This record gives sequence, structure tokens and C-alpha cells, in this order.
Amino acid sequence: MCEFKIIKKNDASQIGEDILLLTYTENNELVFRDVLGAGEKIDSALILEVNTLNQTVTILEHPLIKDFLGLMNNIKKLEIENFQSKLEDLKNAL
Repeated sequence: MCEFKIIKKNDASQIGEDILLLTYTENNELVFRDVLGAGEKIDSALILEVNTLNQTVTILEHPLIKDFLGLMNNIKKLEIENFQSKLEDLKNAL
């Protein structure tokens, strides 16, 4: 079994160890749980790297990440294509 240390890139601090599970909640908060099932929640963080060789997970914590993840989870491909089309039309009109 692979157990990870969680490293916060912002300040290179270790904020968790013996972590087995990392997931996001419906509110885009990062949750990690250790071998005993104890967990911690980080309000606005992004997983940057998962390294199984040295058993580390690097995360970045920033207030904008939670809202960005919410946007990415809710936007649909058709909406992106429509937006791109409108931008192209605007560019051609200029």
C-alpha cells in the first residue's frame, strides 16, 4: 500500500502523512484521509504532483482555486464552443 506525505508548495511545509485518500468535496474542497481514517479539509487547494517514487503529493493552496474548480466542473463544452465562436465573430468584426 502506498501512503503519501502531503507537501504544501506555498511554503514547502508537510501538512499530512500516511495519507491514503485524496479527493474533492462537492464544494471543491480538498480532503485527505490517513490510514486511521482521520481527515483534514483544505478550503482552496489544487493537487500539483503525485509522486509514487518518493510517496509525496504536492498541493498549492490559493483562494482562487476553489472558485476556478467550481467553474471548471460546471461549464459545458458547448458553452465553451459558443463563447469561442462569439470571440471569433467579435475579432472578425474589428
